[in-house]
Amino acid sequence: MDRITQILTDKVSNAFEQCGYDKALGITGVSDRPELCQFQCNGALKGAKIYKKAPIMIANEVCEKLSADSGIEKSEAVAPGFINIVLNDNYLIELLTTLSNDKNLGVPQVGAGEKVIIDYGGPNVAKPLHIGHLRSAIIGESLKRLARECGSEVMGDIHMGDWGLQIGLVIAELAVRNPDWRCFAEDFDENTDTVPVLDVDTLNEVYPFASKKSKEDEVFAKAAHEATFELQNGRSGYIALWKEIMRASVADLKSNYEKLNVDFELWYGESDADKFIPELIERLENKKLLRESEGAMVVDVAKDDDKAPMPPVIVKKSDNSSIYATTDLATIIQRQKDFAPDKIWYVVDKRQGLHFEQVFRCAKKAELVPETTELEFLGFGTMNGSDGKPYKTRDGGVMRLSELLKTVTDSAAEKLMASEFVTDENRAETARRVGMAAVKFGDLINHRAKDYIFDLDKFLSFEGKTGTYLLYTVTRINSILKKTDDEKTELCGIYNDAERELILSILLSGEAFCYAHAEKAPNYICDSAYRIATAFSRFYHDSHIINEQDSKKRGSWLALIKLTKAILTKHLDVLGIETVDAM
Repeated sequence: MDRITQILTDKVSNAFEQCGYDKALGITGVSDRPELCQFQCNGALKGAKIYKKAPIMIANEVCEKLSADSGIEKSEAVAPGFINIVLNDNYLIELLTTLSNDKNLGVPQVGAGEKVIIDYGGPNVAKPLHIGHLRSAIIGESLKRLARECGSEVMGDIHMGDWGLQIGLVIAELAVRNPDWRCFAEDFDENTDTVPVLDVDTLNEVYPFASKKSKEDEVFAKAAHEATFELQNGRSGYIALWKEIMRASVADLKSNYEKLNVDFELWYGESDADKFIPELIERLENKKLLRESEGAMVVDVAKDDDKAPMPPVIVKKSDNSSIYATTDLATIIQRQKDFAPDKIWYVVDKRQGLHFEQVFRCAKKAELVPETTELEFLGFGTMNGSDGKPYKTRDGGVMRLSELLKTVTDSAAEKLMASEFVTDENRAETARRVGMAAVKFGDLINHRAKDYIFDLDKFLSFEGKTGTYLLYTVTRINSILKKTDDEKTELCGIYNDAERELILSILLSGEAFCYAHAEKAPNYICDSAYRIATAFSRFYHDSHIINEQDSKKRGSWLALIKLTKAILTKHLDVLGIETVDAM
């Protein structure tokens, strides 16, 4: 189904053409003065300069042509040359019926035919997730769902940090504590020897201890670097221990991401890209892009028109080790070989913008992907506390994600204690969903590039622009539908202004999806969901659905709220928010 503004643009463009003017002048959008009209075209103002004619005269000519369109209730030329449009109620019902029968519920398939990989998550294994991982997970998941809803073939890749120094630190510290483990023996036999079972609590204690120790003990720091080198060069005992570290870490990661309703199609890490590094170096050498700089191997990526200095990409350090740029470039080779994506989106802290600009320039310069492949950095801002600084624990430390999720769920459970509609059997799951809706919507309502204040009390409010309010709106619809589930429903008319406003908000939801996809910004979906929810609340207040005696009117209203629920649920699903039956 075409967007409603596109349908109207086609109508108005044809009217311009019939009057002898350029069709391009007919672009029509939503009116910013809804008390005056529903839609507006400003093309006559532009046409006045082209055709040397008063804009109001052009507007009047176009309105005369539009008056013959049965779908348009009123088209009015307003000085100095605006064209104000109001649609006929029967036409609105016709459009709404078309939307309700559309398998995509009016979501424009603007990404159809595209293959997209979204790189988000980015946790380091052997370390607990902390709140710094929250935005990447929430935004990345929403963008993945948005692109999929708009017709793209999409895969989310967690891209774990599983092959660097953090693993070497853990191996070195475990060797100090457990020197008798067979995995540390030179004659380790992968066929007969075993590795002790590790748990995530042990890893979460070992890593920070080892990290701090490496900053104070040069001998230990050297041992950690050596362990990293030997792991990456295939020492069998270390590989076996690494696999056990991965097993324990990934199980914990999946548990935390599951609570957030976040999942990944690809559980790849830096280790998966490691085997492509030799090919990367060979390609760079063949294109004569590598040069030596202070013992390191670098690629120049600066351009003549750069407004700021652009450092070269370091591909190999002076000790011949790889860094993030190396694995990111190797990962691009891997993704191209395995999937040949049209687009790769990176959902990462906006402070990493320079790094990814260097990587993208190097990838295109080395022709690691076709010139047409879109490599895009989608940076996000920080989640701050009430003091405006990055969110911390009460003692000033970085909060674990699991701790934050527990706090949010407990707060939601407390909020639901007074509800007579939530049973003991589903209270815990309802609290989790309400809590996650509060956190996700509180994050996603902001443009991803902006910082925002984390305010749990505000996020959990049943009033205002919150995820909790949206869930409550769905439960109100559920309550009505449960009482009328056997009744016949059919859209057949518009009976009050609030109903018309709700219908328009639904018809305009396709615009929100289009903007969100174009800007890779889920906040448009949040705003659309809120507009629909508030429009439903006014409709609910003005229309006594349950007590309505006119069966035709009642059936039409029930059809409308069924569609409202379906549209709201689609919005929430794109945001990664799960609905609840009652609150």
